[in-house]
Amino acid sequence: MSPAVLVPPTSAAALIRRGMRRHRARLAGSYLLITSWLLCEALVPVVIGVIVDRAVATGELHELAVWGAALVTLFVVLSYSYRFGARLGVGALQRETHLLRVEVSEHVLGAGGARTGLLPGETLSLATSDAETIGELLWHVGYTLAGLIGVVVSAVVLFRIDLVLGLVVLVGVPLVLVAIQVVTPLIARDTTDQQATIATATGIATDLVKGLRPLKGVGAEDVAAARYRGHSASARDASIRTARSVGYMFGLTATLSGLFLALVAYLAGTRALDGDISIGELIAIVGLTQFLAEPIAGLGETSAQAARSFASAKRLVDVLQTPPLAVSGTEVLGDPDAEIAIESLTSGPLRALDLGTRAGELVGVVVDDPATGDTLVRLLRGEVPLADRSGSLTLGGRTIDDLTIDSLRSQVVVCHHRVDLFEGTLRETIDPGRTLDDAELAEVLAASAASDVVDLHPEGLEQVVSAGGTTLSGGQRQRVALARALATRAPILVLDEPTSAVDAMTEQRIADGIRAYRHPGGSRSSTLVITSSPALLAAADRVVLVDGGRVVATGTHHELAARDDYRETVLR
Repeated sequence: MSPAVLVPPTSAAALIRRGMRRHRARLAGSYLLITSWLLCEALVPVVIGVIVDRAVATGELHELAVWGAALVTLFVVLSYSYRFGARLGVGALQRETHLLRVEVSEHVLGAGGARTGLLPGETLSLATSDAETIGELLWHVGYTLAGLIGVVVSAVVLFRIDLVLGLVVLVGVPLVLVAIQVVTPLIARDTTDQQATIATATGIATDLVKGLRPLKGVGAEDVAAARYRGHSASARDASIRTARSVGYMFGLTATLSGLFLALVAYLAGTRALDGDISIGELIAIVGLTQFLAEPIAGLGETSAQAARSFASAKRLVDVLQTPPLAVSGTEVLGDPDAEIAIESLTSGPLRALDLGTRAGELVGVVVDDPATGDTLVRLLRGEVPLADRSGSLTLGGRTIDDLTIDSLRSQVVVCHHRVDLFEGTLRETIDPGRTLDDAELAEVLAASAASDVVDLHPEGLEQVVSAGGTTLSGGQRQRVALARALATRAPILVLDEPTSAVDAMTEQRIADGIRAYRHPGGSRSSTLVITSSPALLAAADRVVLVDGGRVVATGTHHELAARDDYRETVLR
């Protein structure tokens, strides 16, 4: 990919200029050929007029043959110019749209992530609808240039035929175009509202489909559907407003261009009746008048397209300018046995928290509030900026913020209890890099109890997992996600409620499996599990109880079971 793709533009205009620069060769060829096509369109009535004056009126067969051949040549050039010009232009349009989609995807899905605040469906709308709207402008720019040249050439021809008609065209076309621009700001405003409301409705619809099973479980599908209907209605109304403003543009264009062309035709007919111009020249003038309707309408349409494209470009630039989700530095961690150390850390619900990992240790963390666990997970993923916390958070003695994303991710893998599974086979989902042999993969499946998921399907590891894992139950998704995390063989593995959706028997198997897989004798791997599962806590070497955002007790599961606050959280 071109390095230019990786540099986010700072404005909508800069984004569109960049697109034109990186496809300049294709666009130049397209614009040249489209201009040739439109000029040939303009010259067709002129050549027909010449044939009438020089061949039909005079009966000269030689003139008929010469200008007939010229007309045939004109149509050949016209046809092939559009064919290959459109191919180049649409090719540039599609390539630019693709690059914009990739750029949005890289920004959001890259190692550092992005703090966009958008729902997945909103991001999808941005990478599809908005990207395509921006790409379409590249084609319209070429048509605009060709249209302007076509109008100028038509004016020159009309000047040669009749000075008055030439002046009318030269003055009238700019006046029509200026009048059309009155509607452009309305289109830009309505398009911005339309794209935003469609993105919101798409995002809510995506979340609704993904969460349909749990919604049915709590009987909340009617409430969720009503919420979607409200946003869908807003998107519908915004689309109607946009269509109305575009309709105003087209209506105004058709009315003004029709009146203008009628004026030109009237003046030409009058001049012909007065004998100032020949029949062939009248035919040329009428033909040019009809031809001018197309570029004038195209220029008006380009104004509407530019308004839509700049609105979409502004939305895309705003997303590309969002800061990364994970803070990163430039230092590379070289110690494979580096451990996490949290000292006197305050952030969100955490209050002077002291916590750390030790080589070879399985640590259980019990929290009284899910928000505390979520904040701890975000901290360990490097997603809490230094400005939003105080205290010390280090890996191998180095502040997490100073490490590169690759260094942090290679040492610490965090598996949140809300997981995303991607479309593919079960084997590809668990081991996308094909780094495990069959024996190692079997160990991972046994440790995560995901072997049950494999055994329940006739295709085993080759069974297809749908996007989001919608073909699996909540417990199956959780086990597959755990298997994927274990398969990384990360030196430090952080698990957030990895068994919240499984039954007690499976939970015990997972606890024993994690212990056996990650912590056999002599292992240097560290595992930190945020959980309230008695089975997982009983398998831990050390359990840390966090209450009110701070550590209030440390010990084994059995030692802490004597505390009322621990029993209330774990043994209820």
